Amino acid sequence: MSKIRVYELAKELNIESKQLIKLLMDELNVEVKNHMSVIEDEAVALIKELVLGTADGTPKEIPAEADKKKSLVDVYEDELADELNKGNKKKKTTKKQLAEEKARAEQEFADSTILSIGETITVKDLADMLQQPYNEVIKTMLFIGVMAAMNQEVDYDTAAKVCEKYEIICEKKEVSSELESLDFEEEEEENLVKRPPIITVMGHVDHGKTSLLDAIRKAKVTDSEAGGITQHIGAYTVPVKGEQITFLDTPGHEAFTAMRARGAQITDVVILVVAADDGIMPQTKEAIDHCKAADVPMVVAINKIDRPNANIDKVKQELADQGLVSEDWGGDTVCVPVSAKEGKNIDQLLEMVLLTAEMLELKANPESKAQGTVIEAKLDKGRGAVASLLVQNGTLRVGDSIVVGETYGRVRAMFDDEGKNIKSAGPSIPVEVLGLSEVPAAGDRFSEVKDEKTARGLAEDRKQKNKSLNESHRVSLEDLYDQIREGKVKELAIIVKADVQGSVQAIRQSLDKLSSDDVKVRVIHGGVGAITETDITLASASNAIVIGFNVRPDVNAAAAADRDGVDIKTYRIIYDAIDDVKSAMIGMLDPIYKEVVLGKAEVRLTYKISNLGTIAGCYVLDGKVKRNSEVRVIRNGIVVFESTLASLKRFKDDAKEVAAGYECGLSVEKFNDLKEGDQIESFVMEAIIRKEL
Repeated sequence: MSKIRVYELAKELNIESKQLIKLLMDELNVEVKNHMSVIEDEAVALIKELVLGTADGTPKEIPAEADKKKSLVDVYEDELADELNKGNKKKKTTKKQLAEEKARAEQEFADSTILSIGETITVKDLADMLQQPYNEVIKTMLFIGVMAAMNQEVDYDTAAKVCEKYEIICEKKEVSSELESLDFEEEEEENLVKRPPIITVMGHVDHGKTSLLDAIRKAKVTDSEAGGITQHIGAYTVPVKGEQITFLDTPGHEAFTAMRARGAQITDVVILVVAADDGIMPQTKEAIDHCKAADVPMVVAINKIDRPNANIDKVKQELADQGLVSEDWGGDTVCVPVSAKEGKNIDQLLEMVLLTAEMLELKANPESKAQGTVIEAKLDKGRGAVASLLVQNGTLRVGDSIVVGETYGRVRAMFDDEGKNIKSAGPSIPVEVLGLSEVPAAGDRFSEVKDEKTARGLAEDRKQKNKSLNESHRVSLEDLYDQIREGKVKELAIIVKADVQGSVQAIRQSLDKLSSDDVKVRVIHGGVGAITETDITLASASNAIVIGFNVRPDVNAAAAADRDGVDIKTYRIIYDAIDDVKSAMIGMLDPIYKEVVLGKAEVRLTYKISNLGTIAGCYVLDGKVKRNSEVRVIRNGIVVFESTLASLKRFKDDAKEVAAGYECGLSVEKFNDLKEGDQIESFVMEAIIRKEL
């Protein structure tokens, strides 16, 4: 019989380990340390006889303590000992068994798994999903003709082929339907409460929009802005008669059409500023069109009434021509004469704005999940991606996870329009937030989601969805080749860098408008922040120019630009940039070609020479015939062929040109059917350089 441990024997005899240790000590004088100690065969036989029965086989009385229920500690000790004993007794698994187990597990995984893969996936993620080593997956890709590193992306078709090799079924992941659920939802009527109106101030450049806002919020902004033009969209909340009004300050110059159009989309009421001495101007008309298209009510502020040449009636007449008839003329457009400089009638204007807003019955649900729009976004050196958001529904709080267009993040900090740190913001309140993964595009919608993981997933899905839509705008070698193959359409490639996202969008839209049939303007990249070496590399590869608006190139970028001969232009005023691009385009225009006839010659005799084809002996009738010039073969007044002169000789010598009254020998490129009496017309195409678009 083999040796046995104390706890095993105790289990066999149905007594506690402590009881057995006591019996061994008391009855047999065998000392054991603990339940894991080993007992000799002789002692085992004796203790069995002692506990299980006497010599005649009748059960012997077991001490009362043995009947007591085992303590929790004893149960745990027994279980632990069992586990240890199993571990000791387990046989060593062979390599063959391990391989069989692995193959069985892989087969089970393949049978029970259907992988869901998006448009693209990195090799690393694919390997993790397949539960295979990275190098094995890379090797498999090499066999199917794809060379990709671990962190490179491959398309769905390639991933599907790899899955097939591992006998695993995969399917294409559809873009999450959650994206659709992020759209603005209809709220229950009983949950809605009144919200502050969102007001946009629009009008022509230098008509006093920012000055009017100054008069309203008693702060000076105009002086700090280049050229007196509002370059960025700002948002301010102003208390008026116990109520809040949110103002959006959109730029006035027509280059910022994109900004102004976006302003109208999130606006409840527009204050249209018209100078009393200037009247309706191009951008005023544009602003009116945007408001009408967005179906936004307008309140007209006739500004600068303090000027001596102010003419309010003239302005009202011009407004009527645009379909905006003033109330005192029997129409329904509210017109308030104001002077931002002297602060005249400002309160009256605000009353009219509040009255117009009341008619709209503006409501929102502050208890729902936060939703809204990005007013502005920029990259701050110390704080990272900073976005100005306008909450349109629900309440945004610090700590909330949000998905913003193609980016996402968690609100780490939130500031109001005065720069004060706040914890939450309700409907119609503009805030500046930190914590986004990237700089979002101005005008992007944002929505609150349950956690950051969901936000990241939704942002990735949206990015993939938009990627296929914007495939044509991606800069790639194939794309550039296609552009060149289009024919005569030339392309001016531009990289735009600005201090804020809104400016990038505005410049992009303005430049797109410059495209003509002859020259295509394409902004191949637009971004926020300083001009970097990466931008120069892209410009060098794409033969592009770099335009910086309120930003400068860093040291490395400037050195790279000098080295690669890349043109960097920096501006403070946007219309300077537009003018310079126009000039660059004029320089790229194809010249207009004009045909100039040099002379005519008549074929008098033809010779056929085996290696050279047909040689014509000609007499120059007028003008002159030039070597390598373009020629037409005219027979009986009809053009039968157009080509170039292959050769021109006088006697045996090559001639540059032959004048009228002289004879010559010539041959026409790719044409041997020359006959006596044919006329050869020599001509050239002269380029006339164009001076305007």
